[in-house]
Amino acid sequence: MSVLTPEILVIEDEPSQVEILRFNLANAGYEVRVEMDGEEGVRSAIEQPPDLILLDWMLPNLSGVEACRQLRRVKETRHIPIIMLTARSEESDMIRGLNTGADDYITKPYSIKELLARIKTALRRPIISIADQKLTLGKLEVDIDRHLIKYEGQMIQTSPTEFRLLIVLMQSEDRVLSRNQLLDLVWGISSEMETRTVDVHIGRLRQALKKAGGAGMIRTVRGFGYSIGQ
Repeated sequence: MSVLTPEILVIEDEPSQVEILRFNLANAGYEVRVEMDGEEGVRSAIEQPPDLILLDWMLPNLSGVEACRQLRRVKETRHIPIIMLTARSEESDMIRGLNTGADDYITKPYSIKELLARIKTALRRPIISIADQKLTLGKLEVDIDRHLIKYEGQMIQTSPTEFRLLIVLMQSEDRVLSRNQLLDLVWGISSEMETRTVDVHIGRLRQALKKAGGAGMIRTVRGFGYSIGQ
């Protein structure tokens, strides 16, 4: 992982797409590494973790969906932002991609300007104004510096987006936040993303909390948004 210049790993098998991405990402100031095979992409990411992964859905040897699933299972890549690139535009495909652990999803053809905005947002760290960089809500604890979540001492694994989502909810304990507010606070953009994206990530966060015994902490306010409480 680069200290000064963010490194992006592009896992894409279409040569024309690879060249477009390589040129525009480098022009935007990023270091770029490319793999054109799903299995090689996973291996490369684990051996030399990048700052962000652009992952195509359709890949030889290992699909993007399965690659994403594997990347979320290992500690080296568990917290790396993953943006899926795909020609599939159905909502069910978007949900499937996000449910494997992707942080964002963008359909082809896409504008480079939009992609760069998504990348910038995904790389942005949450801005937390708490002295000890820790949050506590009942039995739920979040160590922001170490990127750790615990419920009754049990570790909870999430993607970077769900980690930011949990922080925003905990900072607004018992306050109801609309889907558009969450888009703005967590993703940093409200016009380019669908509010359904929030629902998918909330669902994943709920499942993670439920497995640790924290079922029911996130409350749905029908037709408006979400809140968290004990």
